[in-house]
Amino acid sequence: MKITHFDPEHIRNIGLIAHIDAGKTTTTERILFASGITHKLGSVDDGTTVTDWMAQERERGITIVSAAVTTQWRDHQINIIDTPGHIDFTAEVQRALRILDGGVVIFDGVHGVESQSETVWRQADRFRVPRLCFINKLDRTGADYHTALESIHQRLRAPLAVLQLPLGEEGDFHGVVDLLQMRAVVWHDDARMQPETVEIPGDRRAEAEHALDTLHETIAGTDDTLLERYLSERAIAPAEWRSALRRATLDNRLYPVLFGAALRNIGVEPLLDAVIDLLPSPQDIGEIQGVNPVTGAPERRALTGDAPLAALVFKTVTDPYAGRMAYLRVYSGDLNSGATVLNATRECKQRVGRLVRVFADHRADIDRVPAGEIDAVLSMKQLYTGDTLCDPAHPLLLENIQFPHPVISLSVEAVENKDREEIIRVLTQFAEEDPTFTVTTDEDSGQTVLSGMGELHLEVLIDRLQREHAVAVRTGRPQVNYKTSIARPATHVEGRYVHQSGGHGQYGHVVLDLAPGEPGSGVRFTSRIRGGVIPEPFIPAVAKGVSQAAAAGVIGGLPVTDFEVTLVDGSSHHVDSSEQAFSNAGASAFREAFMLASPVLLEPICKLEVVTPEEYLGSVLGQLNARRCELEQTEQLPDGTATVRGLVPLSEMFGYATSLRSVTQGRALFTMEFDHFAPVPESVGQRLLNRWGIRTSARRA
Repeated sequence: MKITHFDPEHIRNIGLIAHIDAGKTTTTERILFASGITHKLGSVDDGTTVTDWMAQERERGITIVSAAVTTQWRDHQINIIDTPGHIDFTAEVQRALRILDGGVVIFDGVHGVESQSETVWRQADRFRVPRLCFINKLDRTGADYHTALESIHQRLRAPLAVLQLPLGEEGDFHGVVDLLQMRAVVWHDDARMQPETVEIPGDRRAEAEHALDTLHETIAGTDDTLLERYLSERAIAPAEWRSALRRATLDNRLYPVLFGAALRNIGVEPLLDAVIDLLPSPQDIGEIQGVNPVTGAPERRALTGDAPLAALVFKTVTDPYAGRMAYLRVYSGDLNSGATVLNATRECKQRVGRLVRVFADHRADIDRVPAGEIDAVLSMKQLYTGDTLCDPAHPLLLENIQFPHPVISLSVEAVENKDREEIIRVLTQFAEEDPTFTVTTDEDSGQTVLSGMGELHLEVLIDRLQREHAVAVRTGRPQVNYKTSIARPATHVEGRYVHQSGGHGQYGHVVLDLAPGEPGSGVRFTSRIRGGVIPEPFIPAVAKGVSQAAAAGVIGGLPVTDFEVTLVDGSSHHVDSSEQAFSNAGASAFREAFMLASPVLLEPICKLEVVTPEEYLGSVLGQLNARRCELEQTEQLPDGTATVRGLVPLSEMFGYATSLRSVTQGRALFTMEFDHFAPVPESVGQRLLNRWGIRTSARRA
């Protein structure tokens, strides 16, 4: 396959992101078909899609790992990442958003904004990714584009620029009105036929003109010069409106909206045109900022081939045939096969292996990855997600990617002893590929414990372990990852570490204040030491001791979080003091202060969304009340379904999928994502502590 490298201004790096089952993978398949990369329409239902290439993906009909695929449209290269929609695999979305220039957010035409839609939208806000909105499945019964638009307004508070009007409703949906061009585009039943451009139907002309006026007002509101011309009724060409819309889109001031039904191939070509016309190129993103790892000073790199190399690894996988493969985005310079580069994250030099352009389940060799492109490198073992590759003579460290902590665990053991080492090796490999998955060994039982983002997350990894590596395992019941915190302050708590053993001894003495922190704040350490009563070099050691003690836990080994600790006083010895002594003193003071500060047990709370036929709504609400769910909203939809949203403890949700199927005859669906940690009710907390065999005089405030 001949590989062409495009100039950065002719490249689009985009991600398709949405709630599960909104049609991301189907849309990707239709894009590949429309752009000529594939000549057969893949189907999620039939398991014939290009981007869902894992066996588990094809069996379950969901995307699990983000898949990269490259195509071309109107003499532009489009690098597409089809990301997962299930919340258990949200790290895949987060990794993609970090390196993408633009996104296409796909909404279900029946349900509008769903729980994961809202999550990925907020993630895209965090990375300031310009977006298009594609309201899909408008051919389904109950589809209503007005309702979908209203849900985006209400739940996302997003300023929209509606570029089209649908032609036909539900099963009769067959085209769109292009408002900027004031023309209609219709599709035929044969998906292989090109769409046809026709005049706007007479009965829709007035509606289209009104919608165009609204669109012009929306765009003009983002550009003072254009607004002045618009208000004075001077002529403005369609190209000028499009340019102003592009500027507003790149600045995240407007989010263009298009309509379609990807399964029937409707709306795909205009979507591709909008990607080219409205989403940014690497050239628009411009320079990338990082930190010099030697001096700590911020530095920028230009998007040119002659600038020093700067590239970010956003995903690592182990391919059964090619071995270890790392996906990366080159921000400046060229990454050349065989070159020696600096891994600024690991502080080591590495030789670049074989470079490939990835087309989901197959790849083509390339000799270099120029600035602005997304490709992959093989055979670089010490390369992990979040690593920065750079020019050894010009070191640069790009922002690392922060991932949520696992909230659910289960134990695993080999059925046959001969497989134990292989299981540990494979699980360690999975943990290197997936930062939201961890593997630890329980010190008391010796069991191997897996931790992840949800039951499906761990289920898929166990399935991969057995299927891809031919080892049989037994698993324990999933367990919730609890934490602890404090309810009130504890002040002036002393910690001493004094040890004499001949020669130099050990001496560390600290005084700490401990106070509750904001939910989600983690561990915060500050120092108010004055006058050198504790030498400056020993203060980081105190912080280290506190952090280690919090991670190890004070009650039952449960980690401590959401607190602020302040070092207020202490003393030192000019001979016997050391970093280790102050680390031990800090840990000792923290443990004592924790027990004085009314410890509380924290449990993970999840956002829950259930979609059920209306006739089962009462039964669903009854189930949720019994599971300590705090209901937030119940909404009835035009298609005869109801959506229930609320907050529920993760510990109450084991087996919920089976219970929900039972009371709704398998017709309801639910999604759940971690939201925050919250105190466990006192009666529940005491029951848990008793079950775990933990005795403590700790009480809730």
